[in-house]
Amino acid sequence: MNKGTVSSMLKGVAVGMVAGACLGVAGKSAADENPKIRKKISRAKRTAENVADTAKYMFK
Repeated sequence: MNKGTVSSMLKGVAVGMVAGACLGVAGKSAADENPKIRKKISRAKRTAENVADTAKYMFK
């Protein structure tokens, strides 16, 4: 990979991390107020973990 590709990839990772942190803070405050949202967040988290496990298995 050339220098430009790595640089833009790192910028994308950084933007994704910042966006995830912002959504995490907003989601945490919403989940504290509403138990239904807390249940949906838990379900989404389990689904994301399953997707990550499946992807890890595929790349072995």
